[in-house]
Amino acid sequence: MNCKIREWRIEDSTNLAKMLNNIKIMDNLRDGLPYPYTEKDAKEFINSMLSADKTKTYAFAITVDDVAIGSIGVFRCENIHSRTAEMGYYIGEPYWGKGYCTSAVRQVCEYIFGNTDIIRIFAEPFAYNTASCRVLEKAGFKFEGTLHSNAVKNGEIIDMNMYALIKQQT
Repeated sequence: MNCKIREWRIEDSTNLAKMLNNIKIMDNLRDGLPYPYTEKDAKEFINSMLSADKTKTYAFAITVDDVAIGSIGVFRCENIHSRTAEMGYYIGEPYWGKGYCTSAVRQVCEYIFGNTDIIRIFAEPFAYNTASCRVLEKAGFKFEGTLHSNAVKNGEIIDMNMYALIKQQT
């Protein structure tokens, strides 16, 4: 498996737009992304990630053979939670079930714990997204509980699951 995370490049916009023009992916992401998702939307996203505060936003393309197949980001929280960060990710449907997402989650966590003072990374997938929950479990995240009636997605009140990975103290 030649799955790597790397900084976004503007030329990734074509692949990014193709991936996000899939309702199956959009149904598992938070609201706020346009649908249909255009190459212009992708360029705006990539530019915003490239210009984001590098101490708070850690955004990467998930790649196979240097071709963007997904996105993963870790976003530092604030105030008393400044050493905690939330992670989000998705991968294009043709790449589901091949271990790429789990590999990317492991790589980004290794990067964050090795290069920042962040000690806790959490993710909150929709409870119905069992594939995403499984990715986190395979990457070493611990299930911390269900956040009942925590979101409204597509007009439905849904539960979310809380997963976290804590940096090992040496």
